[in-house]
Amino acid sequence: MDNQNIYQENGYTNRREYLESLAEDYGVSLETVLAIADMYGESEDFDGLLSALEDAQDMEL
Repeated sequence: MDNQNIYQENGYTNRREYLESLAEDYGVSLETVLAIADMYGESEDFDGLLSALEDAQDMEL
């Protein structure tokens, strides 16, 4: 049986590493990513969170 979680299946060690990567990829602060991720919950990490970060890109100073 494979014990990998969704983050490991996508090449990340854990959720924190994934969120840090998103901050870098989208050019937004880690604090912004963490706040949005907290609002959306883990179930939206690969869907709703990405859409929200696309919107946040335009709002970051």
